[in-house]
Parts: sequence; structure tokens; C-alpha cells
Amino acid sequence: MLGRDQPSALVYDRYETNGKHHHNENIYSPFSYYAHYSFPTSAQLSPNHYASICPSVEAIVRQAVQKKFQQTFVTVPATLRLFFHDCFVQGCDGSVLVASTAGNQAEKDHSDNLSLAGDGFDTVIKAKAAVDAVPQCRNKVSCADILALATRDVIALAGGPSYRVELGRFDGLVSRASDVNGRLPQPNFNLNQLNSLFAANGLTQTDMIALSGAHTLGFSHCSRFSNRIYSTPVDPTLNKQYAAQLQQMCPRNVDPRIAINMDPNTPRTFDNVYYKNLQSGQGLFTSDQILFTDQRSRATVNSFASNANVFNSNFVNAITKLGRIGVKTARNGKIRTDCSVL
Repeated sequence: MLGRDQPSALVYDRYETNGKHHHNENIYSPFSYYAHYSFPTSAQLSPNHYASICPSVEAIVRQAVQKKFQQTFVTVPATLRLFFHDCFVQGCDGSVLVASTAGNQAEKDHSDNLSLAGDGFDTVIKAKAAVDAVPQCRNKVSCADILALATRDVIALAGGPSYRVELGRFDGLVSRASDVNGRLPQPNFNLNQLNSLFAANGLTQTDMIALSGAHTLGFSHCSRFSNRIYSTPVDPTLNKQYAAQLQQMCPRNVDPRIAINMDPNTPRTFDNVYYKNLQSGQGLFTSDQILFTDQRSRATVNSFASNANVFNSNFVNAITKLGRIGVKTARNGKIRTDCSVL
């Protein structure tokens, strides 16, 4: 059943990526599942990193994010997903923000990243401009840190928990589409595959399940789950009513611009309803529903479903750990003056 806050199932939010207009093509979640990179945690990060450098940075970024949020709700899932895609390819270094040049195809132009909504990039660009408009702060705050702050802010704007963001990242010196190859697995992954990917980045199964809760926001292209609703028989782990509803919203020859909410009940609220959906067979992807159907992860799903505070605290812990992946220093990074240019 469609719940409250449910907009039309036929979502046509336009956005712009790399100068081209798209219609939510494959915005299947705020994050995809990630990478085989293993990075050491950097000890340089601190919530107080900019206390004497740019003391108003958090307020400046928050104001810019709020303004963007008032223009479109897509700001929330788009920014969240951008952060995940950045951190799992070469670490949290803003490399996903870089534009391609004649001599280099950047991360954002890899086929797996073409679905990243332009509103996420625009949020960082506008926040960076606001920060650099303050003389004391100009060219002192990294794009990677601005993305980390904006991610915290969009989560809070959608009703999720706020938390202290560790800061002090430098921006990466490279951005290569080839580095994305094979790092963004498909939504049909099983628990072993999910766990191995997250473990490679120092994240536990509990972290993975908590970060999967970001699927309480965002949209999916019908092609990302059509195999579940048009198999023979229909995927038995799907709630029958939900499967029928998905077939209605995603007929076999569906317009490829149509996107479906990841959370059919509270799609614009960052909450623990995602886990309640899994309990009732309303996980949109195989990789969502497996968290409940696999006995090894079911208890964690039940815990998060029954207690929003437990979910929120685990999510904050997990996204903080995520933000430590592959952090660059002054030795192997820089502060970009333009987030899209190396």
C-alpha cells in the first residue's frame, strides 16, 4: 500500500549532469554498494579542524544546503549518494566532483556514475562558493570536507540525526573513470558479497546494514529491479501486493525516465521505516531484502526496525567511519579552488 508523503510513482524530476539533461535515470538509491579498496584511517581528522582557519564554515555550508533543499528535495538523496560514491573510489577526496578534460575521463563520467543527480554536484558547488565568499575562508576549505558537511546537513533536513563531522580532508590529485571499474556492484548482491565489499573498507556487517538505511530516501530506475517482478515465479521474498504495485508502476515496456521511490511509505523522511519495509517484504532490491531474509543479518534489521534511536546511533557511527576512508593529507592532496578542476 502507498503510504503518506508518497508523491506520484511517476517521478520526472529533471536534473543536469555533465551538461546534459536527464530524467532520474538510474537514481536507484542514495548510494550504491561499493568498492574493493582498503584504506587506512587517517588520524588527522577533527571536528575542530577549521576552528581557527574558517570558524564559520559549518554555518555557511548549512545555509547554502538549506537554500538548495528549498529548491528541490532531490538535493537530499543526490548529495548523500554523491558522498558514498566519492568515498568508495580513491577515498573521501572529492574526486567524484572533477570534470573530464580532453586528456582525462574523470570518475563522474564512468557509466556507473552517470546516474548521479546534478543536484548533488550543484549543492557542493554552491556551498563552496559561499565558503569562498568569506575572505578568511577563501581557498582554505576542501571540496571533500564541504561534501561531508553537506551530507550531514541533508540528512538532518530530511529528519535524520545530526552529528559532528570530522574534518581536515584534502582533495585528491587524480580522478580517473578507470578507478570506478567494478567498484559499484549490482543491486542483486547477496549478504556475503555485501559484507566483503564493506569489509574491504573497514566497515562491519552492522555498518553495512546501517548505511543501507540510506535507502529510506531516493529513487530507482525500473530496470534495476525488473528481474524480481517479471521472473517466473515472481521473487517469493517480495510482498505480493507490493510486487503487483511495482508491476503496475513499471510495466514491461516502461518509459525509461520513470523512477520509483525506494521507500514506498515515507520516501521523503530519513527514518527507520526502511527496516520495517524489509520485515514486510517491501525491500526494493534483492540486496535490500536479503538483509532480512538472511538469518545472519535479520536480528540487526529487527533491532533497527523496532528502535529508531538504535538505528540513528549506528548510522552515525557508520557514516563517520565511512568518512575516514582514504583521507588525503597535504602530502598527497590539495585544497581545490574549483571542485571540478584538479
